[in-house]
Amino acid sequence: MLSALLGLLSATSWGTSDFFGGLASRRSSAVQATFQSETLGLLMLLCLLPFTGLPVMSWADWAWCLAGGAIGAYGLEMLYRALSEGQMSVAAPVSALMAALLPVAVAAVTEGLPRPLVLGGFVLALASIWLISQSRDASPHIHIRLADLRLPLLAGVFFGAYFIMIHQGSQHSLLGTLIVARTAGSLTLLGLNLARGTLAWPKRPVWAFITVNALGDIGGNALYILAGHAGRMDVAAVLGSLYPGMTVVLAGLVLHERLTRAQVLGILAALAATAMIAL
Repeated sequence: MLSALLGLLSATSWGTSDFFGGLASRRSSAVQATFQSETLGLLMLLCLLPFTGLPVMSWADWAWCLAGGAIGAYGLEMLYRALSEGQMSVAAPVSALMAALLPVAVAAVTEGLPRPLVLGGFVLALASIWLISQSRDASPHIHIRLADLRLPLLAGVFFGAYFIMIHQGSQHSLLGTLIVARTAGSLTLLGLNLARGTLAWPKRPVWAFITVNALGDIGGNALYILAGHAGRMDVAAVLGSLYPGMTVVLAGLVLHERLTRAQVLGILAALAATAMIAL
């Protein structure tokens, strides 16, 4: 029950972060906003060190977190590229589904299969991700090419790898995991901005969005780690991957975007899946 609750809260936090990250990207660019948010979040975490002391981590933990942070940041950049270049209604759910499936497969090998009711909850949760991601702009006659799926699939694989690596590297220090992973992510995104000549100081109207984006992402990562510690990694990953639901809800409340029937059905399915996994 605790693991499911924390996993759902991580999805809520990540979904809020993505919503404000999207608002920031509209006023600058996706790569710029992601790097600015990643760096600001790192500075926030470093401000906690005087009150908590230096975290103690093994070399293995360092390796897992550095690799996970770099891979997760690059996956995020690929997702934003997929959203801007292809069908948004295809890119978002494909990446989220892949992100959830990889930890489920690994956990099945390392921890064994979960109970049948939990497995049913996984299937329902994965279906809800696709339903939630359907917008009114999605054409009923979408022609999906293999090339359109390449970036979303890669982004999802990178996100799934991030879920696994961060879970493995967070066994001794929550704060240390967040700092090390975010440092690797910031450096990765810095390199991408330098290579593309897009490095820039954030504009004043974007600061508020970037701040909320950074706080939401830190909260989502922390809650995901705690969910994995409280229960199974696959439960934390599947429920954490429901983050598109919160983004859709905020778009309706703040931007007055009307929810489609598929999205409403997806949100209800996500709640039912959460209950099945928590029981």
